Amino acid sequence: MTGGRLRLLAWLLALAGFLTACTQGAGLEQSPTASPAAATSPAATTTAGTAGSPPGAADTALAPPQATIPAADPAWTVAPTPAPAPAPAPQPFALDLYREGDFVPQYTFDWCVAASIQMAHNLIDDTGGGTWADRTQQNELWEMARARSSDSFNGANPFGWAQVLTEAGMGPYAVVSIPGYEEALRTAARAITETGRPVGLVMWSGRHAWVMSGFESVGDPRQFPDSSVTGIRVLDPLYPYGSGQWGPSPAPNALLTPEQLAIQFVVREPRRWSSGLAAGYLLVLPTAARS
Repeated sequence: MTGGRLRLLAWLLALAGFLTACTQGAGLEQSPTASPAAATSPAATTTAGTAGSPPGAADTALAPPQATIPAADPAWTVAPTPAPAPAPAPQPFALDLYREGDFVPQYTFDWCVAASIQMAHNLIDDTGGGTWADRTQQNELWEMARARSSDSFNGANPFGWAQVLTEAGMGPYAVVSIPGYEEALRTAARAITETGRPVGLVMWSGRHAWVMSGFESVGDPRQFPDSSVTGIRVLDPLYPYGSGQWGPSPAPNALLTPEQLAIQFVVREPRRWSSGLAAGYLLVLPTAARS
């Protein structure tokens, strides 16, 4: 009986060893991380053979990295760019320098420049120092302007007009020629707005003088350089007589449309008098703040 028991025990031990070997083989064949490339990779061999590596360390090293999207950091979040504010639209604008009593008629058919100088003074002077309207003074101003003019058919031309305005303390004034009609109106309106002083208009191709005392426009000329002038306020010292060729004189400080003004405010003829300026619409223009 003793020999039989020993043989039985040896047989059971051998069977147990066989089953253990089969179980380990089956586990290697079913491993989800096994692949031919991994089995022969030098990196896998090195990792698997590292002493003291925990179970599964080789599988972790061989697994491809998983892409992750970091959470947005509120401190680094870029706010959307706000839409630009719309540009302001031009609004109706008006400026009028005229006060009752500023108009002065010319006392002879030759003294339009002198009367225009008197009216410019009245429009500029807001100190109550007295209105320039005297006939004797108008004659003196005409002689001054004529003495400062050249090639003027023995009269006063726009250069003498501008010089007397400047010398009398109303300047600086300068004579300018603007080739385009609308640009001439914008130039005059902008000068009135920026200086607070009137503009001289050389009428009838260089034969007559008016004063521009104000205007209406779509947009302030200082803010909108391309503003459209819709009305022009004028003083014609020949009122109420007018001209048989050019038309009637408007009432003092009348508001004319550009079309109405264009009948008498026309390009200066170079043959009328030599100015050295290119042909265009002539303005006796305030050019800067008063000195």
